[in-house]
Amino acid sequence: MIRPAYPPKPVPGDRIAVISPSSGLPGLFPRPHELGLKRLRKDFGLEPVEYPATRKMGSTPRERADDIHAAFADPEVKAVMASIGGDDQITVLPLLDRELIRANPKPFFGMSDNTNLLAHLYNTGIVGYHGATVMTALGRPGAMHPLTADSLRAALFTSGAYELRPAERWGDVNRDWADPATFEEEPEMRPGSGWTWANADRVVEGRSWGGCLEILAWLLMADREIARDPAQYDGGVLLLETSEELPSGAQVFCTLRNMGERGLLGRFSALLMGRPKTWSFERPNTPDEGARYADEQREAVLRAMQVYAPNTPIVFDVDFGHTDPQLVLPYGGLIRVDGPARRITVTY
Repeated sequence: MIRPAYPPKPVPGDRIAVISPSSGLPGLFPRPHELGLKRLRKDFGLEPVEYPATRKMGSTPRERADDIHAAFADPEVKAVMASIGGDDQITVLPLLDRELIRANPKPFFGMSDNTNLLAHLYNTGIVGYHGATVMTALGRPGAMHPLTADSLRAALFTSGAYELRPAERWGDVNRDWADPATFEEEPEMRPGSGWTWANADRVVEGRSWGGCLEILAWLLMADREIARDPAQYDGGVLLLETSEELPSGAQVFCTLRNMGERGLLGRFSALLMGRPKTWSFERPNTPDEGARYADEQREAVLRAMQVYAPNTPIVFDVDFGHTDPQLVLPYGGLIRVDGPARRITVTY
């Protein structure tokens, strides 16, 4: 079993690679991308370095793999961050040079379709970071959400324990990136409801694994980056969140059921379920419709866990994934879930 190790941290003044391992959306929507690059420089003191496919729509899997290799191999680059997600990063996985990446460990930040690369790093022996893509977290209109900025700063530059906090206000309604007016005001937010706990009768700590549920389903279907021996995940903390595709409760249940049938669900000591995104341009739900959707997802998760891991502690509505704020979580790193105290602490 490979035990992931934390890679060295950058310091202000260092270079950070900005790559598009999935989609070249910075080429279509430069405003949030340029804003994110500006904040990397001004707010975090890092110098972004872009690669040939970063702003190229329709880049080939080989071009994106080449960018990943170049970013990890460059000794002047001290961290790597994805511009955004997408839907076909799974085609890049077979082209990656695991030994090159293992020999040049660096913190990688990404989410959504970047679950592919995070799982690859986990199996390569490198702790990654789920969250904080350039266009979403750093390119947020108005300003970065304070919880996002604080957790990103801690994940980038510090080592050790960091306690997560529920968001007092959160949002999941987006505006058109092509409209300059989008960036003139803060996104729409609503009051937070805190976390919801189940089986919160113990304290557990383990290495995290998981990511975007839809991407994990694809990895399971393609049989890529999923351990053949489920014992590899024993005692870990499972991270799951869903995307703007808004998968139905039935779809969420089926994916979890299949994970259970593969022997995965019962291996983890706790499950952190990200606050579900309930709005998309294709399905602009009202707040009431969104609340019903979130309830349906929660019920699907509880139903599957009752069958395959009935005693596992679960925390719902943790602010990571496709909603705002976007807390950064270590992927392959330690997470402590304290049920009696209702606290979650990650190790960066």
